[in-house]
Amino acid sequence: MDLVNIPDLVNFFSRFGNEFAYLAVFSTLILCGFGLPIPEDISLVSGGVLAGLGYANEHVMFGVGMAGVLVGDGSVFLLGRVFGEKVLQIPFIAKFLTPERFSKVQEKFSQYGNWVVFMARFMPGLRMPIYLTAGTSDRISFFRFLFLDMFAAAISVPIWVYLGHYGAKNLDQLSTLVHQGQITVFALLGILVLGLVLYFTIKKKRSGK
Repeated sequence: MDLVNIPDLVNFFSRFGNEFAYLAVFSTLILCGFGLPIPEDISLVSGGVLAGLGYANEHVMFGVGMAGVLVGDGSVFLLGRVFGEKVLQIPFIAKFLTPERFSKVQEKFSQYGNWVVFMARFMPGLRMPIYLTAGTSDRISFFRFLFLDMFAAAISVPIWVYLGHYGAKNLDQLSTLVHQGQITVFALLGILVLGLVLYFTIKKKRSGK
């Protein structure tokens, strides 16, 4: 279950008033990129709810959500790029990314290449370790990382923000919709992963001929 639910986060954001609602959501999303134990999708949905309740504009909130996600993810990537594998020695990083987990993520990059960055957007709990590992490697440039992350975010961010806006007046129903949406996203991710596995398996067999 989520550590923070939608009503709690909406109440927290609304305390900042109309003028700072965008800043509150933006700042939270950046911190989510660094491992803040608040699900990113719940933060985005709560931003949409704020818009539905009149604290913000839903289209501007979508832009703020995209910016917060990209700034947070990009910062994590650059942290890995600047410090390299020494980043594993930073205390708060070491809590999320152990040497064993770091090695496993590197293996995924070897198997699936840069697609790992795209898929990480839909895998809560694995985003930060994957983006940090991507930064420490020379497998992907910052701009290519940003492009893939933006491509994935352009799919997920509007779903959560506009879903929050749609269900702002009925939070109980909204929680159900979010749960269903999460299941759908994971199902689609599973299909994508299966497709990539089949693709790389066939490619490997052909290259071995």
